[in-house]
Parts: sequence; structure tokens; C-alpha cells
Amino acid sequence: MNNGLKIIFFGTPDFAIESLDSLYNSHHELLCVVTSSDKKSGRGMKINFSAVKKFSIYNNLKLIQPKSLNDEGFILELRQFKADLFIVVAFKFLPKKIWEIPKLGTINIHASLLPNLRGAAPINWALINGLKETGLTSFFINEKIDSGDIILQEKLLINEYDNFESLYKKLKKISKEFIIKTIEVVGNPNSKIQKQDQIKNLLLAPKLNKENTRINWNDSATNIYNFIRGLSPFPCAWTKENKTNKRVLIYDVNIGLSCTEKDIGKISLNEPKKLSIITKEGTIEIKQLKIEGKKTITGNDYLNGNKKSEIKFI
Repeated sequence: MNNGLKIIFFGTPDFAIESLDSLYNSHHELLCVVTSSDKKSGRGMKINFSAVKKFSIYNNLKLIQPKSLNDEGFILELRQFKADLFIVVAFKFLPKKIWEIPKLGTINIHASLLPNLRGAAPINWALINGLKETGLTSFFINEKIDSGDIILQEKLLINEYDNFESLYKKLKKISKEFIIKTIEVVGNPNSKIQKQDQIKNLLLAPKLNKENTRINWNDSATNIYNFIRGLSPFPCAWTKENKTNKRVLIYDVNIGLSCTEKDIGKISLNEPKKLSIITKEGTIEIKQLKIEGKKTITGNDYLNGNKKSEIKFI
């Protein structure tokens, strides 16, 4: 006899796939999958399906792609499923008239240890802030973003060599079992749900854009190192060459030697064979970069094609 819950899943990108796959292979009934509308991208502006849509088509799952979350026909269709639970992983913020539909509520899987790092880019900001651990939080959605009652949390250590890509993969991997554990708690009437702590000076995880991904060389080497790895390889931290004013994407760095040189943004003469940039405190050795309009190169390649005395990043 199947005692599973009737569930509708909301998700779009690759990060949601482990959770969706786990749910699909569980004893719970996956009524349908909701994902974002198709988007055009690339030089030919071709239509690209989301990772969740591809998974759903491959596994013959019922798929809904609403043009608007406020569309009354879409909301009526959701009601007619009579689902026990909605699950959201990496999707848009749902309006109340959607998340209040299922009898057990609507839950979200967020890639941080809430209440810290509420927002759109928690994995990036965990690294940018130099945190030693992060994790996953499942919680009930309410009117405020990422502020609902907590169901479960699972911690994950961050090592000093993690970047966005590696940490993303680790969190995605642990989400596979985490989603099932969360459903078990929600389905147990004796489970204890906890309110989010009211903490002053919370770390936030705002959406990344051109402005907040630019490197500030007038910071410590440690902070810059964390900033760059938190954005590598996507969306990528950037700076500019002073002589060309071209954007430079910085993919891979090490913390260099301490130095007494004060010309911030220029190459340190203490490390003649390395592309080591002077910061407010110490140096940053650039190992991999990409000049706007050109291919990705190593720091040494960049040194070979430029005069040290003329190089400055701003």
C-alpha cells in the first residue's frame, strides 16, 4: 500500500535535478512538474529547455510552464490536483494564492543555513563572506522571502579551495537525500518545526550583477581571494586594465606574498615570475584570466604579452 504524499514540484535549473530525481524515484506520487517558460539564448537566439524540463520530458512527467504565476487558469489547474504538498527548489518566489493551496503547505529548499544568506545567490555569498560552513535548509514558504519556519537543516563544511562550482556540486549532491528527509518530517504530525532566529546583522545573498561582481583591489588579499572564488567560474569576478579600459575576467587565483608596496592594482616586483597584484594587504597571484574579446589565458601568458610597468588593474 502506498502511503506517500501527492506532490507538485517547482524548479528550473540544474541544481533542482537531484531533488526532482529523488522525488521521482520515491514512493511519493509526483503529480506534475512546474518550470519556467522557455528562453532564447546564444548567437542564434535558439530556444533552450531548462534542465528540469529536459528531465521531465525524458521521464514522461506532466509538465506545466505558466506564462505568469498569477494566471487564474494555472492556479485553478494546481487546485484541481488536490496535492498534499508543493516543493520548490530554485524557482521564482511564489504568490500566496499558490503556496497556500496544498493542505500541508509549500516548502522550499534553500542553499544556506537560514536565517543567514537569504536571497538569490547563497552559494556565492557563503564563499565571498569567507564562511567555514554552509548547508541546506528546508522551510515553509510564507509572505517574506526565505523567512518561513524551518523544517530541517544539513551542514556542509567549506574548504579553503572550494569555489562556486565545487560548492554548488557538493550542495546539489546532498540535496538528493535531504529532500526525502524533509518530506518525512512534513508528513509526520509529531515533528517539531522551528521559527527562524531573529538575528541582527544577518548576512544576505543578493542577486549578482555587474556592479557587485567587480573586484575592489583596495581590500585585503584574503577578502579578494574569497570574492574571486565565490564567483568562479560563474558569473566571474572582473576588473579593468588601465591602459585599454577592457574588462578582465579573473577565474583562478592564489593568495600571494605579503608586501610593503603601496601601488594598489599594479604588479608586485617581489614575485617577478608571477602575475601578483598588489592589494591593500598582501598580493593576489592571478593564475587564469580572460581579457574582453579574447580567449582564456594563464597569468604567465599575460605577463609575456605585456610590460610589467604598464600593467595596472582598476
